Amino acid sequence: MTATADIGTAARRSPEDTIFTREIAIPAAVVVLGAITTILDATIVNVALARLGQEFGTQISTIQWVTTAYLLAFAAVIPLTGWAADRFGAKKVWLASLTVFLAGSALCAAAQSIEWLIAARVVQGLGAGMILPLGQAILAVAAGPRRMGRVMSVVGVPMLLAPIFGPVLGGALVDGSSWRWIFVVNLPVGLVALAAAARLLPPATAGHRERLDLPGALLAAGGSVLLVYGLAEVGSRGSLSAPLPAGLLLAGAGLLALFVRHALRAERPLIDVRLFGRRGFGAAAATTFLLGVALFGMLMALPLFFQIVRGDSPLDAGLLMVPQALGAAVAMPLAGVLTDRLGARRVIPAGIVLALIGTGVYVQMTAATSAGTLAAALFVIGLGLGATIMPSMAVAYASVPGDAVARATAALNTVQRLAGSVGTALIAVVLQRALDTRLPGIGGLSEAAGLPPAARAAAAPQLTEAFAVCFTVALVVAACALVPALALPAVRRRQEP
Repeated sequence: MTATADIGTAARRSPEDTIFTREIAIPAAVVVLGAITTILDATIVNVALARLGQEFGTQISTIQWVTTAYLLAFAAVIPLTGWAADRFGAKKVWLASLTVFLAGSALCAAAQSIEWLIAARVVQGLGAGMILPLGQAILAVAAGPRRMGRVMSVVGVPMLLAPIFGPVLGGALVDGSSWRWIFVVNLPVGLVALAAAARLLPPATAGHRERLDLPGALLAAGGSVLLVYGLAEVGSRGSLSAPLPAGLLLAGAGLLALFVRHALRAERPLIDVRLFGRRGFGAAAATTFLLGVALFGMLMALPLFFQIVRGDSPLDAGLLMVPQALGAAVAMPLAGVLTDRLGARRVIPAGIVLALIGTGVYVQMTAATSAGTLAAALFVIGLGLGATIMPSMAVAYASVPGDAVARATAALNTVQRLAGSVGTALIAVVLQRALDTRLPGIGGLSEAAGLPPAARAAAAPQLTEAFAVCFTVALVVAACALVPALALPAVRRRQEP
């Protein structure tokens, strides 16, 4: 069966219409088990930063590198995913990546200085960057285009749920035990995933023996790292105009532009940018990027809203995010089935509308809006996100030939990583400026978080308005995703033999 831009189902039932066959269900479980630890690690550390600063006696400007170093290393290796999978086989590279990640986790848990911890986080990130993309590629090849929507709904579980449950788990571990446990917890889960993958993942033979596109690797990795670093600096400084973040962003964008020029001329580039010229792949990638910006921006703003405006603890703020996770968990399996049956062009716009409805509640909220209303809105947002991001990836995979899946995976995950960085930085800048406008004497986010209860209650209307501005920006970005979503290929039903 050849890949097409449509992922509709056949008119009659067949073994291919059932996702939970042994050859799909077992690899999917292994991939999710391995991937969830790496994505948890991108957010689980955030709630421990204050504790780490106290432990090592260092300033927040230094301790933030515990997060930034991980993200930079993570971003640097994603462009290499397609070449490595083609050259050595996806299974071998997946096993090697998970091994490096677990070694980095052990080094983090044993850290005796902040420099040691930051270096160990780099090792973690280098291992983590390829794990989810490779898992997606393995499952995409095994599933074929007719089951792509349902398979992506399974592998989407760690992508949507781990960033929400990460702060909950991190808060519980930091409050109840040592900060080292946020890294130790990776080891038993990862070792089980490693053993299961070695035995159960289907073998993936190397299909290409060409040399690494070294110029492309340097340009893509360098540009991605500088762009992510610049966006992280924008978020931490709350400004786009400071010399350091502005210079980093320009340098990163310049290197990526040079990479695109190189990739268009190279016979077999590291990332095949020509894939974005395919209608299905290009529309799906644009949809994924815009939704990713809105999603990661919301994931950054919501815990801050609960802590700064409502005065909740980090653990309580994490728990308050659970309705969004539940909504996504409800929607993803159903969205996968509907995508395979009806086509992505019907399912994804409906999911975007649901996300817009839920976000609209936060745009219109006041300081008196009840927790129940906010929780219900989060549940609706989760329904919308669960019905959009993974179906978008499914139609992208179904739009490329089988021998391009590994490189398509690298391209999509690069898009997702940039979307997360853009969304986080964008909302941080908007929030800082909104606070400066409405409460000019309050200072930054840390000062707002440290307000005593009486002062926080007095400033609650202005604080709520500032956060509503952030949610408005997220709403507008998510609404823009309707444009490429409506350009997705129409369903073409397969004919009976």
